Amino acid sequence: MDDLYKSLLASASIFLLGGLLSLIVARLTKVILGRLAKRTKSKTDDFIVEGVVNTIKPLGWVISASLAWSALPVPEEITNAVLGITKLICLILLVRLINKVICRVTSRWCLRIDDESVSTMIKSLDPMIRALIWCVGFVFYLQNMGVQMTAIWALLSAGGIGAGLALKEPVQEFFEYITILLDKPFQNGQFINAGEIWATVEKVGVRSTRLRSVNGEVIVVSNSKLTNGVIANYAEMEYRRLVHKLGVIYDTPLPKVKLIPKIIESIIDEIDDVIFDRCHFTDFGEFSLDFEMVYFVPTNNYLQAMEAQQAVNFEVMSRFQKENIEFAFPTQTIHLSGSDESKTD
Repeated sequence: MDDLYKSLLASASIFLLGGLLSLIVARLTKVILGRLAKRTKSKTDDFIVEGVVNTIKPLGWVISASLAWSALPVPEEITNAVLGITKLICLILLVRLINKVICRVTSRWCLRIDDESVSTMIKSLDPMIRALIWCVGFVFYLQNMGVQMTAIWALLSAGGIGAGLALKEPVQEFFEYITILLDKPFQNGQFINAGEIWATVEKVGVRSTRLRSVNGEVIVVSNSKLTNGVIANYAEMEYRRLVHKLGVIYDTPLPKVKLIPKIIESIIDEIDDVIFDRCHFTDFGEFSLDFEMVYFVPTNNYLQAMEAQQAVNFEVMSRFQKENIEFAFPTQTIHLSGSDESKTD
């Protein structure tokens, strides 16, 4: 009985002294590192110091409890089991600390980055980084416990190959998502054309992108289809180039034919936010003398461009009536460079 009491007394003493020592170490760490952290303006240092101090306390008590248990006269198998549990608890505490620090650092880093897409990408990688740290920690724990890792590595390799084949498409879409965030061919709220799709980008997801078409329906497209195709981004336009043809009858006198380019130029110059480029007599059509006029509208908004085109058309009709210039049979309106809707006749 005396030996048992001595063992219990020694165990209790080790536990209390270890716990007290952990409190002293935590206090000294807070004082020393706290003074160093105060020299910087960043609050991240204070967060790290607080995390380290809060981890030292339970870590010290757990280690003290393990040492106290080893001082008791108990079977070796139980002692080894307690030691394994102690190592597991210590691993969990350390991994949680590392994850908290990394998440804090990345979040503060994202706040300093002006590029929203890059910061979004970094935030999206947080779960993957945390999972990777947990995996590395448990592998280290198993190796430390004496587990033979050869068979486990072989199993993980085979499982990794199978998982890689099964997750080939999702992983590919994820990296296409990263490509979109970094390369920025388009962003939320921008109007794009991809193949036969004319739509506004609503949300760029990890696997697919959500679009809102000009007709109002929602279109969900995989990221790989967008990045592997040709995308026309009309939000990046600084101006729209409008090209039109008009025809007058063959009976139009030559002086008035020569006057038409000047009339068109004067009309466009009088309209606000419309820049004249050129107007030429281009063709002898089957039933008309054809002119081609080109002008610019400094906007990426399709409706504003159409308002400008309508104003030009109204003025052309008005001036031609005053000059007694007759239009020939309607000719087809040719491609509107930069237009984001289908061509009209």
